[in-house]
Amino acid sequence: MTVTREAVLEMLAAFGERAPQQVDEEIGSLELTWLLAEAEQRYGVELDPEHPGLASVHTVGQAVAALDRLVAGG
Repeated sequence: MTVTREAVLEMLAAFGERAPQQVDEEIGSLELTWLLAEAEQRYGVELDPEHPGLASVHTVGQAVAALDRLVAGG
């Protein structure tokens, strides 16, 4: 299963009830926490917010790459 940029933008857009195109590239810690919870529900996985692969996530692009690895089991 692949995590796409579009999926991440859609999940982040639900935080604050906005359109995906209104999501900033930079994401904060609350948005990341929301994103992890949404990804767990969407992809049926359990994600550890303390995972080292999530420590440097500060942008949508970084979130896509990290989630894609974690959802795939890496």
